[in-house]
Amino acid sequence: MIENFPMLEKCPVFKGLSFKEIIALFTQIHFQIKKYSDGQIVAHEGEAVEKLYIVLSGSVKGEMVDFSGKTIKIEDIEPPKPLAIAFLFGRQNNYPVNVVSNKESQLLIIPKASVLQLFASNQVILLNYLNVISDRSQFLSQKIKFLSFQTVKGKIANYILQLRTEAGNGSVTLPLSQSQLAELFGVARPSVGRGMRELHNEGIIEAKGKEVKLLDIARLKECLV
Repeated sequence: MIENFPMLEKCPVFKGLSFKEIIALFTQIHFQIKKYSDGQIVAHEGEAVEKLYIVLSGSVKGEMVDFSGKTIKIEDIEPPKPLAIAFLFGRQNNYPVNVVSNKESQLLIIPKASVLQLFASNQVILLNYLNVISDRSQFLSQKIKFLSFQTVKGKIANYILQLRTEAGNGSVTLPLSQSQLAELFGVARPSVGRGMRELHNEGIIEAKGKEVKLLDIARLKECLV
């Protein structure tokens, strides 16, 4: 019963709708709530994405297997987040990774036709969906840009200089934690901390928590090379 999952109010797809409004919308469409046991496959890499999945309880993970057979976890997906939301539409709409249940979990499954019904009946859901895809695309675009810098210091320098341009002064506040920066840069978390300390110790920046003062912008730019 959809009535048992009030956390749907916090799902990015239904942002701005009351739980009562969400329940009313679900009376008009086809959907399913399915249970998955610990370690059970939810979707295989390469499988066509024909339904929108939203985690209601438990958690699932995206993982891939490299050529040596080693399994690499990409990310954990907790309630009430959707899975592979950007892959439901498009010409190459296949799961990029395996999706596996971390523990006993329940997922809301909405067929693509029902998702289109929701778009047609509620503009808020359509806008939310587009915003989620857009935010994810912007994140990936930024990540590709950061991956182009060979050193961690270069990645940090570019990020700080971008923030400086937006702030318009010589001090910036980092909006992301070191763990989030590590994910964005595609490096290990300790590497971010080490890179920040090096920039601080070299007198290029003065870092106090999330507050960063730019002491030598010319040398910071040199880190981009």
